[in-house]
Amino acid sequence: MSKIQSIRGMNDILPEQTPLWQYIERTAAQLLAAYGYQEIRFPILEQTELFKRSIGEVTDIVEKEMYTFEDRNGDSLTLRPEGTASCVRACEQNGLLFNQTQRLWYAGPMFRHERPQKGRLRQFHQIGVEAFGMSGPDIDAELIFLTARLWRKLGVDAHVTLELNSIGSAGARAEYKSALVVYLQQFADRLDADSQRRLLTNPLRILDSKDAATRELLVDAPVLSDYLDDESKQHFAALRELLDRVGLRYTINPALVRGLDYYGKTVFEWTTDKLGAQGTVCAGGRYDGLVEQLGGKAMPAVGFGMGIERLVLLLEACDCIPADIAALPQVYIVAAGAGAEARAQVLAETLRNSLPDLALITHCGGGSFKSQFKRADKSGAQMALILGDQEVEAGTINIKWLRNEQREQQTMAQTQLPEFLAAALRADTQ
Repeated sequence: MSKIQSIRGMNDILPEQTPLWQYIERTAAQLLAAYGYQEIRFPILEQTELFKRSIGEVTDIVEKEMYTFEDRNGDSLTLRPEGTASCVRACEQNGLLFNQTQRLWYAGPMFRHERPQKGRLRQFHQIGVEAFGMSGPDIDAELIFLTARLWRKLGVDAHVTLELNSIGSAGARAEYKSALVVYLQQFADRLDADSQRRLLTNPLRILDSKDAATRELLVDAPVLSDYLDDESKQHFAALRELLDRVGLRYTINPALVRGLDYYGKTVFEWTTDKLGAQGTVCAGGRYDGLVEQLGGKAMPAVGFGMGIERLVLLLEACDCIPADIAALPQVYIVAAGAGAEARAQVLAETLRNSLPDLALITHCGGGSFKSQFKRADKSGAQMALILGDQEVEAGTINIKWLRNEQREQQTMAQTQLPEFLAAALRADTQ
């Protein structure tokens, strides 16, 4: 019988990999809490209409990439391709937005049916941040400052660049789209296939084309900044002033437009040259019209999303992985003999009761002392507690230090262990 494999583009995250994931998630969660952001959790499955109304029916995501199906009731459901729309739906449904401001964050898997490649999977994981009820450039700046601080904490700040743009109001974008389409229609037969398709559906996405010939045509194309409304210009200027005052460097990228219909005014990306084609590690912007678009009252909002897979790749590429991110056990109990094996389990629970923070592994499954010591050494534990039937009868235990050959093996009464371990492990961490 053949073995069942995982679905293409939906990868396992193995025990040897999870410490780095946990480190990134833990660092982000602590920083977000320090800035006053609260975690929200919402379902992986949503009504398909949510994403059609928010993302836009003529986007690549809705047309080609969503995992959509009918359930047994005939309802059209979709695995979430992004988190912002779900967050807005959850907030509106649960009354979190009426006459309130909210600073929220979430983490979890998203799903898009794309061609799998490094840093771009069909099930990918994001940390998302959304702020509601604040219309000024100060909250835009806060999100950018927050991400900049995260890069410093992760040690990758020298390897990322902030790109910034304003895409103005819906009216300004409509006027610009018309001018862009008129210009590009002159060269329609020279555009790449994706850009030809987007010319009549989502022309702003052509600005983000990676095709060399298309990019050459865009050199003389109309520029969005020439079409910005006064309010958007003032908002963008005030944001830039805040970034300048803090000394945060950035690049103005006129081609930065974001791929989702609900964005307006500020858009930003953090990019790197360490990951090849998948160089965007964080992207976001302002989406003041989305709450109303989904049935709520008009509400200013801004947010960003960052891909955990890409952050993992970035830390690996930049050699920024801390040596101590793996939570290694402190103690490994080795026991041989029927009486010793039973006593080891009881002793382990006694120690855990006395020392709640103790990281302890009890050997299970039998085996010789030699094979157990191999397991103990491989675990990374600092010391091994050794029990045989003789020690059980005498009420003693042997202690062997596994990471410090200068410390001699010693024997003591089992009743002394909690006090000894507390002192020894405290000294070892100082």
